[in-house]
Amino acid sequence: MKPRLAVWKFSSCDGCQLTLLDCEDELLDIAEAVEIAYFLEATRTTRAGPYDVSLVEGSISTADEMERIQQIRRDSRILITIGACATAGGIQALRNSRDHDALRASVYPSPQFIEALATSTPIADHVTVDFELRGCPIDKGQLLEAITALLKGRKPAIPDYSQCTECKLAGTACVMVTKGIPCLGPVTQGGCGNLCPQVGRGCYGCFGPKENANTGALVAEMAALGADRRTIRDLFGGFTASAPAFAAERERHDG
Repeated sequence: MKPRLAVWKFSSCDGCQLTLLDCEDELLDIAEAVEIAYFLEATRTTRAGPYDVSLVEGSISTADEMERIQQIRRDSRILITIGACATAGGIQALRNSRDHDALRASVYPSPQFIEALATSTPIADHVTVDFELRGCPIDKGQLLEAITALLKGRKPAIPDYSQCTECKLAGTACVMVTKGIPCLGPVTQGGCGNLCPQVGRGCYGCFGPKENANTGALVAEMAALGADRRTIRDLFGGFTASAPAFAAERERHDG
């Protein structure tokens, strides 16, 4: 029997699910290799679990989602979180350190109908996660590698080096050294394919902090280049703002 694949959405923009649909040439091969049992972005056909692999996009932002992820975990042999929302709470996690009721009242004309939690948290805060795919959105090549590896029964070969390594591999000059532009590349896990630095912009940290990220040293260098507290705070308060290493720097420079 073919392995059964399910793709789930929580609080997110659907961009990481679209990455799977954007696999165009490879998508038919994936469909041949697995049974797509649940994937509402692609088909209305749904089949009950258990599932061999579940890909989960989005953060936990409502009480209903807290319950639903528990059931998905019970139904899934392997659970993979995909994207910044699922792995780090996403851009919506910026509300975690703010007055939730005040934010809700300022955004919605009828805030009493909004049942969101005061926090947006990654999937791993609620259930055991077997593997993470970082990014906003995830990288197509990494997604295909993860699916292929699981079908072959091996661990996915996903790089754990920093964005700076991708710049060097691509021959991209360091924007901090050559232009004095603040950049999160030294503390960000690589994987995007060097998107921003190659067009002269600093890395925004879409793939989250790399292991043992030395954010303090980077902040000192950015400050020496003239970056003020607000610039540093906002740079660490992006797509992966609630990842511990980034959240600590954002809070340190808040106010």
